[in-house]
Amino acid sequence: MSATALPVNEIQSDWKRVMKSAKLKIGKKRMKNIGLTSIMLIRTKDGLHATGALCRHMWWPLAYGGKVKDGCVRCPLHQSTYHLEDGGVKEWSPFPLFPLYGRLLAKMRKKRPLQIHNVREIDGWIEVRLAC
Repeated sequence: MSATALPVNEIQSDWKRVMKSAKLKIGKKRMKNIGLTSIMLIRTKDGLHATGALCRHMWWPLAYGGKVKDGCVRCPLHQSTYHLEDGGVKEWSPFPLFPLYGRLLAKMRKKRPLQIHNVREIDGWIEVRLAC
C-alpha cells in the first residue's frame, strides 16, 4: 500500500447513511443533518442529489418551499436559483415581483455556489459523503 492510500475501512467511513431510499420519492426533498452539517436530499426523475440545505443568499432552508425545475433548485424567499449538478448560480436574487428590490438584495451578499455533496444508494439506504 502506498503512503497516500487510505485503508478500506477509512474510505468507507467517509460515507454516512442518511435515510432509507424508499422514503424519498421522485419530486421530493428532505433536509437532514450529518453531524453539524445540514444537507438537502432531492430525488428527481434524473437521479438523486445532495446539496447544502440553505440558500447561499439569505440562508433560507431550500427544502421548505424550494422549487426544482430543469435541473435547478430555486429558493422561495428571493428566487436565487442553483444548478443541481455543480451548484453553480443560475440567478442571484432576481425577486421578480419587485426587480429593483431584488437588485438591492442581491448586492447584500456576494454570489456563492450551492455546495454539492456526493450521494449514492446502497442496500436500500441513501448515503452521503460531505464535500470538503
